Amino acid sequence: MEKGKIKIMDTAFKKAKQYEMQSGGCSQCTLAGIFDALDVQNDEIFKAATGLADGVGLTGDGHCGALSGGVLAIGYFFGRNKEDFSDMMKLLKANLLSKKLHDRFVEKYGTCRCADLQKSFFGRFYNLYDPEEMIAAMKAGLLETCSTVAGEAASMTTEIILDAQKKDAK
Repeated sequence: MEKGKIKIMDTAFKKAKQYEMQSGGCSQCTLAGIFDALDVQNDEIFKAATGLADGVGLTGDGHCGALSGGVLAIGYFFGRNKEDFSDMMKLLKANLLSKKLHDRFVEKYGTCRCADLQKSFFGRFYNLYDPEEMIAAMKAGLLETCSTVAGEAASMTTEIILDAQKKDAK
């Protein structure tokens, strides 16, 4: 793997992990790490990622917010605009790249569902709306674990984006 690509992927990992440790919101933290590493500024997409944390709305009942953040980044780079809404090739490309991220994520973690990830890491799911559950989750290491997952998702996504951009440039 080329040195520049590794550096960018490492930056995405470190930034996403740092953001998750400081601010929470795995989808936004992953997206921010990717955008920082790739020198992108887009507050609208960042803001739109807010409700995707912890499997959508902190419920655990959906796929990991870090994966959501990665998919949003892929859409930013390869998705359709409203003007090219009928462009089925862009639809296909963004979905194929998103599937690639999904498959890598599931290969690494065994699942993409937030509640299932928590069960595999901690032996149980934590209801983050319950203050006692939130405290228990923090004591169990949820913040450190989720920050690492956000970093890994950011790194995986960045690699997929860089590879696709390189392929497109040929």
